[in-house]
Amino acid sequence: MNNYKDNTMNFRKTPSGRHALSLTVALLGSTLLAGCFDSDNDSSGPSQAEVDPNLFPSDGQLEATIRRTTGGVPHITADNLKSAAFGHGYAQAQDNVCLLAEAIVKARSERAKYFGPGDKSINIINDFSYKAQEIMSGAEREFPLLSDESKALIEGFTAGYNKYVSETDPTNLPPECREQPWVKEIAPTDLLAHYRIAAQYASGAAFATGAAFAAVPPGESADPVPAASIAGNGTPDPEPLKVAAQAFHNVPVTENLVDSGLASNAWGIGSEMTESGKGALLANPHFPYTGHRRLYQVQLTVPGYLNVHGAGLLGTAIPLINFNENLAWSHTVSESRRFTWYELELKPGDPLTYIKDGVERPITTKTFQIEVNTGGPEPVVYEKTFWFSEYGPMLAANAANDAFPEWGGTGLVNGKPAAYTYRDANADTTGLLDTWLGMSRAKNLEQFKEVFRQCGSTLWTNTIYADDQGNAFYIDSTSVPNLSEAALAVLELKRTNPQFDLLFRNQITLLDGSKSRDDWVEGECGDLVPFESKPKLQRTDWVQNSNSSHWATNPEEFLNGFSPLYGPENAPINPRTRLGIKMLQNPTDSGLDSNTKPPAGQDGKFSARDLIDTIWNNRAWYAEQFLPELLARCVDIGTNPVTVPQGLLPEDPAVAAPGSGDLDVSPGCDALAGWNGTYDLTSTGAHLFRTFVDIYNRNFEDDLTTAFDPADPVYTPSNPSAADAGTAADRMLQSLAAAMVLLDDAGVSLDSPLSAVQYYQASGGVPPGADPDLAQPLTSRIPWHGGDGNIEGAFNAIGVIDGNFAEDTRIPRVDNPEYLGGIDPEESEFRFAGGLSPVENEGWLISRGTSWHFGLEFTDQGPEAYGLLSYSQSSDPDSEFFSDQSQLYSQKQARKLLFNEEEIEQNLINNGVITVTN
Repeated sequence: MNNYKDNTMNFRKTPSGRHALSLTVALLGSTLLAGCFDSDNDSSGPSQAEVDPNLFPSDGQLEATIRRTTGGVPHITADNLKSAAFGHGYAQAQDNVCLLAEAIVKARSERAKYFGPGDKSINIINDFSYKAQEIMSGAEREFPLLSDESKALIEGFTAGYNKYVSETDPTNLPPECREQPWVKEIAPTDLLAHYRIAAQYASGAAFATGAAFAAVPPGESADPVPAASIAGNGTPDPEPLKVAAQAFHNVPVTENLVDSGLASNAWGIGSEMTESGKGALLANPHFPYTGHRRLYQVQLTVPGYLNVHGAGLLGTAIPLINFNENLAWSHTVSESRRFTWYELELKPGDPLTYIKDGVERPITTKTFQIEVNTGGPEPVVYEKTFWFSEYGPMLAANAANDAFPEWGGTGLVNGKPAAYTYRDANADTTGLLDTWLGMSRAKNLEQFKEVFRQCGSTLWTNTIYADDQGNAFYIDSTSVPNLSEAALAVLELKRTNPQFDLLFRNQITLLDGSKSRDDWVEGECGDLVPFESKPKLQRTDWVQNSNSSHWATNPEEFLNGFSPLYGPENAPINPRTRLGIKMLQNPTDSGLDSNTKPPAGQDGKFSARDLIDTIWNNRAWYAEQFLPELLARCVDIGTNPVTVPQGLLPEDPAVAAPGSGDLDVSPGCDALAGWNGTYDLTSTGAHLFRTFVDIYNRNFEDDLTTAFDPADPVYTPSNPSAADAGTAADRMLQSLAAAMVLLDDAGVSLDSPLSAVQYYQASGGVPPGADPDLAQPLTSRIPWHGGDGNIEGAFNAIGVIDGNFAEDTRIPRVDNPEYLGGIDPEESEFRFAGGLSPVENEGWLISRGTSWHFGLEFTDQGPEAYGLLSYSQSSDPDSEFFSDQSQLYSQKQARKLLFNEEEIEQNLINNGVITVTN
């Protein structure tokens, strides 16, 4: 094996003080030479990267071979990293050009230019907000500072995308972007700007819909104004855009302020619990099926340098949830906090000056311009002023929660005139690709950890890992602000105030901007928490995460004593986490149905097949916790009527079911008596239980009599109250009766199989700016197994997304109406039964959840994995890869994830090999 001369990790400070990895050298020192990276090149460091053949072609000629196998998966081989990324960009554009092009329009703040103001002026609000967040300008500033590895990836991917766009006739593009002027070649900085948006999905994105846009000092207007008059031809001067009120209305309420719409399950299984005695991995992200957060599967190979197979968000030049010959990992969205709010103490009588450590500091302004298509022959240039503190943009905090004052009102922290601002830990993306490249090139656990020791960050996700040595490893690898012990102590003290604690539990970390004590602390990883202080756990049995905090990664070894910004400790865990741990602790238990395959089979040892089957066993926590008790009460009540109280059902008269009365629940009891407790396509009554448990948990959250016990987080809280059990006033039976009424109003039979009421159906077919009502179904209904992760606690978590547009885009899609709570659906805080449609027999149109998912085990022959991309590789309805894997998901037919040369060659599709050059 040829080793790099310099066996230390090089890093340098970025402008924010954070470290950017340089990966032209080996990850570890000489003590780990036996596990170092293979390379044919002898390089002394990044100063030679421009001629390093691992990274760049010496003659500037990019060339990659793309071999497609079953499912349309591209296996890309090239002689250098830039050429591999070039092939990746080309392949992604072949499959998803419209989504990629729309993502760049968004990143460039050009939606209003091409698509008009948008529904409720959202394009105008987004465009200006992304300008204020420096999405594009920050990319232009960052790009020269990137490592040579990151430049190779971004420049290569960009060149591949551009090659496809330049050689494809616009009339041959998919319908969402056919002959559209915004599908054009891009610059590397455009792609980096897209990454900056992706980096802030679980932070700054929450403030791009109106919170920053609407933030103005007293007496100022938030409405944009024309930048210049339209000269000539008698056209009148354009008016200011009246969008400020809508921006204020768009701000999400506190309860969902940082709800990213993302979730996941992941298990790392160690040598004690695998058939091979090596490691195994369960990867199960729950992402949207539409839009920019779709995942794309690919294998990238640069001989002697990189060989990784996985899937990443659209546009990422390297896959993100991956495996190589020696190790594998997945990610889950963390409960950590990636931003902090600051309350600024204003100078009396001056809303543009705040006081910090007794010194006056100015609130500054920046004015930005965008182009808006107002229906005339040319877009109109509008401009708007935003206000900034030293931390970042100012916020209209009172739009997010009534507890906050308007700018200049009395604050919550000091009780003095105040304004609010925020700081985002993921505003800097200079090391983004370096992190995943380092993980992908690692050969063992120590090299993998070294990526995070050198300040690598996975932005907003935990990392769950397994390897061929039998190690299982967990780390919260997110970007978390590094606060001083004094600041954390004050934060905990303030949480004794119930109002302040409610804000904190709803993800608002409110700090005191009048004291430098609450500033982020500079250290070895800039101002973020360093590796040694991150929650992490290494074991040889298992680690897991299903979006609860780090605390109960494995209850045999609770993780305590970390910054509260990482999430709660000694606190209840979510139902998916409870079920996941239960299955790991009881690997030979089938749950409620003895015919269901146990998680690890009869031997209690996991294989790759066992893990994909565990995802697909479709067990649900609340079914196993409540169904036996509910059926027992059904026996007690018999055919006697049950009261349906007012308030359990929707109140909106447009979709309302009857709100009260008496009902015989025996038909519902009969339907549930025949249910096996899983969310399989053949399951009958599963949808009735979903509706029941949603109503029960929402309305009777205090009905459980066994309180949460930190020593037993899986099985507590539990035990519904026995008061009125089996009578007309039984809360469980009342919830069942209300569920029956709701399903009857929706025209859904109580005993329908799940396949008849729950489905996936791709839709679209019209470009951004078109009336969403023009969107059409693009596939037939595909029956979809799985349950709602939040409502039922289903491990194979899926769900409905409410919206007329593909996620993160302005591309129209079909959206079914839903039952909503509250008199006014626009003001509704919840929807019923996880998005049940009131349209006759529509049921549930699934649009998020299990996406790129697989089970993997390391064997003596290398990694063996089985899985699928549930919504398929391509968003082009004319592609053969548009819904092929969706049909496989419906039928529970996993593909083998091909890795070695023999497998790839044996599974090539017809005409599946091309070589692309620039």
